[in-house]
Amino acid sequence: MPRWSWVVVGTAVGFALLMVFTRWLSSRCTGSIGLVDGRLRPCPDKPNCVSSQAIGIHAIEPIRFQGSPESAWKCLIDLLRRLPRLRIMTQTDSYLHVEARTRLFGFVDDVEFLLGGDVIHVRSASRLGYSDLGVNRRRVEAIRREFHRHCHEALSDRKS
Repeated sequence: MPRWSWVVVGTAVGFALLMVFTRWLSSRCTGSIGLVDGRLRPCPDKPNCVSSQAIGIHAIEPIRFQGSPESAWKCLIDLLRRLPRLRIMTQTDSYLHVEARTRLFGFVDDVEFLLGGDVIHVRSASRLGYSDLGVNRRRVEAIRREFHRHCHEALSDRKS
């Protein structure tokens, strides 16, 4: 085998081991999650987090709804159970912690929801790394779209 092919094989094996280790590490670490004074924890000073209770680069709109908060919450939980690569870890009457796995490498991110009046606040943050290349923002927007698609009818039906 030529010398350059050993370099290629060694690099590929090293990269594969690094990815396995990083995936294992992200599944073992728990990010900074939970409520602080009744609010979602602030985002760290890194661009890999979005929150509906933040301002600036981390800000994202909450999930707004019309109808009963209890019905909206139940519908959100049903929706999250059906979406791929999401697993509900903590569930109360007004707070959810969900683990989300990234599509390509399977890294674990933390997604939190907090019911507050006629909105559901949301925070999504990567456990590892500095940048997420917009993954958390896209995830929240996708959940919002699915919520409005899936839950709009259910919330309208329950109001009548």
